[in-house]
Amino acid sequence: MAGRIITVAQQKGGSGKTTMAVNLAVALHGRGHSVALVDTDPQGSMGRWFMERMAAQGEDEALDFSTSSAWGASYESEKLKKRFDFVIIDTPPKIDSDLRPSLRVADLVLVPVATSHVDLWATEGVLDLARREKAEVLVVLNRTRPNTRLSADVAERAAELGAAVADTRVANRVAYAETLGQGLGVVERSSAGAARDEIAALVDEILTRIG
Repeated sequence: MAGRIITVAQQKGGSGKTTMAVNLAVALHGRGHSVALVDTDPQGSMGRWFMERMAAQGEDEALDFSTSSAWGASYESEKLKKRFDFVIIDTPPKIDSDLRPSLRVADLVLVPVATSHVDLWATEGVLDLARREKAEVLVVLNRTRPNTRLSADVAERAAELGAAVADTRVANRVAYAETLGQGLGVVERSSAGAARDEIAALVDEILTRIG
């Protein structure tokens, strides 16, 4: 059976795309799945994370990393899904025709939205482009502050845009930044209980959608 492709996309920078992508990869890997990461973002944050991980833990055949141009993402991910259970594509923070290959090939497009109206407005472009490519989208409220009216308002307005909104909300926690700098995911840190639970719940939602 061919692997599944998950594209993480958002027009606005600082939405937490890379953090979400690597944490999903580590969590899926921890459940026994093989995962390939594809970085199309010239900033290269995912590559830096992977280098830190390699330096600390060495090679792992079940967790791979490669870079690609935006236009080459569909070819690269289609090739990798023959060898890996999941392929996760990290995209640059912009919306233009270059993003289309990453959306077109995806079994699921994850759109992290930080809890601000500015971030929500930026999401409209991603959703519009995804609809044109007939891609299934899941909006994930990211870097939230629990029990605030703003979080509830952003969730409500995201649903009004016609997108599915994940039940899981990912909070603004120091553990995500700390583990990213160490080449880890939060599921690998025993002290990050709340963050681990969030990522585990998000993975459960994703697997329910794409198997």
